[in-house]
Amino acid sequence: MKLRIPNTYVLVFAILALIALATWLIPGGKYDTHLVNGKQLINPATFHYIDSKPQGFAALMMAPIKGFAEAGLIIGFILIVGGTFQVLHKTEAIDAMIKSIAKAYTHSSFVRAALIPVFITLFSLGGATFGMNEEAIPFILIFVPLALALGYDTITGVSIPFLGSQVGFGAAFLNPFNVGIAQGIAGIPVFSGMSYRLICWVVATAITAAFMMWYAARIKRNPELSPTYVLDQAKRKESHLDLSSFEGMTLKHKVVLAIFAASLLGMVVGVVKFDWYIEQIAALFMVMGIVIGLIGGLDSDELVGAFIQGAKDLVGTALVIALARGTMILARDANIIDTMLHGLLPLVQSSSPVFAAQKMFGIQTVINFFIHSGTGQASLTMPIMAPLADLVGVTRQTAVLAFQFGELTTPMIPTSGITVGVLALARVPWITWAKWMVPLQLIYAVMALLLLIPPCLMHWQ
Repeated sequence: MKLRIPNTYVLVFAILALIALATWLIPGGKYDTHLVNGKQLINPATFHYIDSKPQGFAALMMAPIKGFAEAGLIIGFILIVGGTFQVLHKTEAIDAMIKSIAKAYTHSSFVRAALIPVFITLFSLGGATFGMNEEAIPFILIFVPLALALGYDTITGVSIPFLGSQVGFGAAFLNPFNVGIAQGIAGIPVFSGMSYRLICWVVATAITAAFMMWYAARIKRNPELSPTYVLDQAKRKESHLDLSSFEGMTLKHKVVLAIFAASLLGMVVGVVKFDWYIEQIAALFMVMGIVIGLIGGLDSDELVGAFIQGAKDLVGTALVIALARGTMILARDANIIDTMLHGLLPLVQSSSPVFAAQKMFGIQTVINFFIHSGTGQASLTMPIMAPLADLVGVTRQTAVLAFQFGELTTPMIPTSGITVGVLALARVPWITWAKWMVPLQLIYAVMALLLLIPPCLMHWQ
C-alpha cells in the first residue's frame, strides 16, 4: 500500500499540535529586557525560570484564529495582491507579455541563456538591499505561467522570484531589516563589513542561479522528471497558450504593463526611501488594480468581479498562513521561547572559533524554524549571541553573519507564512517542494559553513 503524504494544511496543523504538546514538557523561562536606543532588548545575564502556561486543546483550537489576527496584514496583503493580479490578468496584458517573451525565447539564444540568471540576480539584489520578502509573492503569478510557456515547470517559476529574493535576504549586504538591526544590537557600525558580505551574496546568488539553470535544462529535456509534472499538464490546459495567431502586444497592453512596472518601481522606492511596509504596498496595489483595470478597458462590474475572484482564490492561502503563525503564538503564550533559546546557548562553546561560529549558524537555523522575521529574530538572539561571541573568540561581525545564514532555511520550513503562502499560490504541495529543496538546502548549509571560516581566520571586524 502506497504511503499517502498529508497535504499542507494537515502538516502545518500537526506541527501546531506538536508545539502545543511541547508546552506541557518545556518549563517556562524569561529574559529581562532593557531599553537601548528606544528598543526593548534582552539582557543575556537575566534568564530565569517562570511558571509555564501549558497550551491545551482550547488554546490549540484558538491558535488559527489568533494567527489570522496577528498575520492580518500579510493575509490582507495577499488577498489584495490576488485581486489586483486577477484584474491585471483580465486585461490580457500579462498573457501578451508572456507570449512575447516566449517568442523571443524561441528565436534568441541570448534570451534563452540569460533569462533565469538575470531574473534570479535581480530578485536576489532586492532581498539583499531593501529586504525583499513578502514583495516577491505577486511575482509568483507571473513567473509560473511564464516558466510553463517556456517549457519549464512550476518549480522553476516559483524558484526564480522566491528563491532569488530569499537567498538575497539570507546573504544580504545592505538589508536594514536583518543586517542593519542585528549590527545595531551587536554594537558594531551599521552596514560595516560590507565587502565580505558582498562576496557572500555573489557566491550564494551564483550557486542558486547555476542550480536553477541546471534544473531547468534537465526539465526542458525531460518534463516527466518534474515533481509537478501532472500539475503542470493541467495548468497548461488552463492557460491555452497559442503563439500561432499572436501578432504582438497592443498599445493598451504596453500601457498597462508600463503602469505595472512603474508601480513596482514605486514599491521599491517606497520601501527604501520612505520605510513603506505592507499597508503602504497594499494600498499601492489597490490603486494599481483600479488604474490598470480602467485603462485595460474593464467596466466597473468586470473590474470588481475580477478582484473578488482573485481574492477568493487565495482564501486557502490565508488559512495556511494563519496556521503557520499559530505555532509561534502557542510557544510565546506558553513562555517557552526564551527557555528553548537558553537551552541552546551552551552548545555554542567550542575550542575553536570556527566551530563556535558554525554552531551559532546551526542554532540560528533552529530558531528560524520558529521565528522567521529577520527583525524579530535579530531582536531576540543578538543580545545573547553578541556577548556570547566575545566569550568564545568569535567577532560580533561573524556572529551577525551566522545569524543571517540561519535564514537560508526559510524557503523550506513549513512554519514560514511566506513559504506556505507562495506554495499555496502556486498550488504546489509543501511536501513536494520540500523534497525538491533538500539538495539545494544541503548546498546552502555547506556554503554557509565554509563562508564562516574566513571571518574567523582573519578575525573579521
